[in-house]
Amino acid sequence: MSALAHVGAGASGAPTGPPPEPTKKSRLAYLLLLPGAVWLLVFFVIPLVQLFTVSLQSQFPGYPGYYYRDVNVGNYWRALTDFGPHFGRSLLFAGLATFFAFCLAYPLAYAMAFKAGKWRGVMMILVIAPFFTSFILRTVAWRQILADEGPVAITLNTLHLLPGGRITETWMAVVAGLTYNFLPFMVLPIYASLERADHRIIEAGGDLYANGFTTFRTVTLPMSMPGVLAGTLLTFIPAAGDYVNAELLGSDNTKMVGNVIESQFFRVLGGFPTAAALSFTLMAIILALVFVYVRKFGTEELL
Repeated sequence: MSALAHVGAGASGAPTGPPPEPTKKSRLAYLLLLPGAVWLLVFFVIPLVQLFTVSLQSQFPGYPGYYYRDVNVGNYWRALTDFGPHFGRSLLFAGLATFFAFCLAYPLAYAMAFKAGKWRGVMMILVIAPFFTSFILRTVAWRQILADEGPVAITLNTLHLLPGGRITETWMAVVAGLTYNFLPFMVLPIYASLERADHRIIEAGGDLYANGFTTFRTVTLPMSMPGVLAGTLLTFIPAAGDYVNAELLGSDNTKMVGNVIESQFFRVLGGFPTAAALSFTLMAIILALVFVYVRKFGTEELL
């Protein structure tokens, strides 16, 4: 080793001296990130801050629809006390839809990843086919399927399995609509996790004399957990804030907090602060639930 090399190395043998200058590639990466950062700032952060200020506004006495800047935290108190049942209903419906979507999605994703063979592409197209039509159109079609004169209601009534005599305008229709509309968001992440899993590790379970269920429980399911967590989050979060399914498939007794927010924004005079407070309260509840959920069941790929 030359004397110059000794001078340029520290006690551990690692080179010392000033840190390397940023390369042209690193500067290019920052430039490529700049449009996305500006987009998020202009169309997400600034409107979010503006909405938060609206949630603290107060109404001019005697002048409905006119507000002044204030720090009126009472809007949040009214949001919780007046519309508490709607929050509970939204979380319950979203939780049920997430559970049913998982029960339907996992076997489908498993079949696509391990059993489909040459039919995998066809099954993938069928999974994403609902995205080819609008969200509202799909929900209206679901209303026709679950109508009193539809095949589902007639079959269940014939078998005496429908105590109320109808499905539409009930919580069952709302949960069914949420499950259907958000099912692809559950299938695709689980399929992605299963598809990139090392099949040799799964086969090793059988070589070690484990039965199929034990291999699935100890090998396959843990390997697919990043997809399961991503799918449950992608299903639960939009389902909790949805209002289209409850509006088209439910009744006044099945309204979710999204319906209240829409009504306060567009139909109630002077409802802007309440609607904004409802939005931030829902966001805070969902963020708290997601934080606990990811901390408890998260994996290194998500944390």
